[in-house]
Amino acid sequence: MHPCTSTGPSRQRPVHVGSTLAFCLAVTLVTGCGSEPPPAPAAAPPPSVIAVPARVEAIEDQAAFVGRVAALDKVELRARVPGFLKRRAFTEGADVEGGDLLFEIEPDQYIAVVQQREADLAKAKAEQQNTAAQLKRGSELIKDKNIAQAKVDELQAADSIAKASIEQAKAALDAAKLDLSYTRVLAPVAGRIGLAQYTIGNLVSPQSGPLATLISHDPINVQFPLTQREMLDARRDYQAMGHDLSRVSIQVRLPDGSLYEHKGTLNFVDVTTDAGTDTVTLRAELPNPDRFLVDGQYVGVLVQAGEPESGIVIPQSALQVDQQGTFVLVIDGEGKAQIRRVQLGAPKGPRIAIKTGLKEGEMVISEGVQKVRPGQAVIATPAADFKAPDKPAVAPAGDTKASGTAKGAEGTAGAHKP
Repeated sequence: MHPCTSTGPSRQRPVHVGSTLAFCLAVTLVTGCGSEPPPAPAAAPPPSVIAVPARVEAIEDQAAFVGRVAALDKVELRARVPGFLKRRAFTEGADVEGGDLLFEIEPDQYIAVVQQREADLAKAKAEQQNTAAQLKRGSELIKDKNIAQAKVDELQAADSIAKASIEQAKAALDAAKLDLSYTRVLAPVAGRIGLAQYTIGNLVSPQSGPLATLISHDPINVQFPLTQREMLDARRDYQAMGHDLSRVSIQVRLPDGSLYEHKGTLNFVDVTTDAGTDTVTLRAELPNPDRFLVDGQYVGVLVQAGEPESGIVIPQSALQVDQQGTFVLVIDGEGKAQIRRVQLGAPKGPRIAIKTGLKEGEMVISEGVQKVRPGQAVIATPAADFKAPDKPAVAPAGDTKASGTAKGAEGTAGAHKP
């Protein structure tokens, strides 16, 4: 019988009305007097994550090295004859063409030498004309026995000496003309000329050192070293792929981190090894129309073998490691996180190639994986910065952009009610 129900007069001792009401109230609070039990607390919403699709992209087999830019032609202009500088016919830092006049040394003394040698040649020719005439007369007289044979022999020798004197005079004249030409220092190749080390009026000679330096700029070389082990591995890999070193593509990374827009080709492998470093020097040639590459500067060198191959690429931030190896979490058709064991390929900046374990289009959790358990439902937000293939899927550490995206996704999840 319910304590709140009365059945009429009772033979038991009377119960005080106040005590009965208090008892009824207590029971009502405990049992609710037949009312429904309170609802259970609401379940926590699924964790919010950022996911990206596993996409197929061109994967380049690249290796990175440090190299130095080297001009194809680098000429130190020197005086080849002594004399005083009379003229400087260029602007420092300007472009010059092959054959342009750069310096002029006072030519007066060399002009005088040329004139003297021309006179010596004329004298030698005149003497040879005399000896030739005497030899001719002697040859006529010997026929009638009117001259001794010994005299004819002497005339023959004198004529030969005269002819030799002509050749000697010609050689002296050529040497004098050559010295005169050296008073005009011409550009042997096209390029850009540097600072002039001597000004007008200075005495220069072959021992004076370079007058200036001329450097060609387009095309230009990049040299970089490979160890013998790297060289052997590269040769084996290229042969296995059916490639040779002539098909290797070279790209340069500039000091500001950007990639140089023009690619080059490998055109030389040194025939000797540096005994101190056990390295072989390789050289590539690249176009340089805008002169971004300057002789002597350090650059990064990316070596690519053959044509790029297609493969799955995901952000490196999606990778997880346990005792069984590397895995990622993907979102299945029911919106739950599932484990996928993967085999890694070559890294590609902040992303990495996946050899096996993923299919194109599968949604891979790239941020928020620490909040997710396999089999757990999740709320996925696409990564805004993974839309373009050439941009990193996840911002580097310290980048507030990706952090703000993740926080915004979590705020969205917090506002969602299942």
